[in-house]
Amino acid sequence: MELLAALNLEPIFQLTFVALIMLAGPAVVFLLFLRGGDL
Repeated sequence: MELLAALNLEPIFQLTFVALIMLAGPAVVFLLFLRGGDL
């Protein structure tokens, strides 16, 4: 069971990391837009 749990955690972490990157892009652009920064 421990080996199975370890194998299942890796893709979960990868998906979470990819999701954070996908959300961080628009979030940074939105914050710059709110601050009136030039893109």
